Amino acid sequence: MFPTNLFCPRPPVGGAMRAWRGAGGALVLLLLIGALLAIPGVMHGEKDPDAKKPKPAKPPRVHSVVLGGAKKVPYSREGDPAGARAGESELKLRPLVVDGRVKEWTTGEAHDVTDRSFAVRRALRINDALPTDKNEHWVWQKGPWLLIDRTAGHMVPLKLPDYDPAVSEVSWFRDYAAYCGLTSTGKQLYAVVAQVAARKPLVVRKLAPWDGAAPHTAAACEPATWQRDPLRITFQATGAQPASFDLVGASAVLAEGGDAIEPTAPGDKTP
Repeated sequence: MFPTNLFCPRPPVGGAMRAWRGAGGALVLLLLIGALLAIPGVMHGEKDPDAKKPKPAKPPRVHSVVLGGAKKVPYSREGDPAGARAGESELKLRPLVVDGRVKEWTTGEAHDVTDRSFAVRRALRINDALPTDKNEHWVWQKGPWLLIDRTAGHMVPLKLPDYDPAVSEVSWFRDYAAYCGLTSTGKQLYAVVAQVAARKPLVVRKLAPWDGAAPHTAAACEPATWQRDPLRITFQATGAQPASFDLVGASAVLAEGGDAIEPTAPGDKTP
């Protein structure tokens, strides 16, 4: 009879088993290295040309910003004691429409500051009903000025120093707003030239005393008048002499889509 282990040798045991396994692991490692070397560019750190490329960034959305058709609403000094002029009985409103939706109501003429930004005055609808009133009662008032970006669809309220709706009538030129300002005590009129995006006004000068408690039939000031060359602004308070100021070294500081740089103010506020 043939020996039983002639064709079916027993597996190695002990140290022989460890040597056999080590040889098999080395063989598998060599096969993996050979497979990697066969792939072009893998061992050289080259990028796979078939790798998924990042998608290009989407372009910024361009918004639609327009002023709609005008309408007139009832308006009186009773509803807007600070902003209404003597004899005003109607207020002309226009909706500010952004992407087809009415975002705000505006009044007065808009002023183009740049080819993409404009300023316009906001109109506010105020609840004028007393707690004891059974029916609703709403009134319209003239609100603050807004700066609107046509491309981005953003709007921000403009902070005009010493602006008071009872006496201030803004006269625009470029990114300058000229108007008669009123101190917090209500007793002194100032000539003010503010610049959009600037922290400090360019001009703040005394014009004339003012008694806010007394009834007034005329406006506190005539609209300020601008002159281009040299850059000059003239104020005319009621009952006072005209006052003119030259703006030297002032340039536009409105940064659309970025940060504004504060200019050096030619005139600081005087007591």
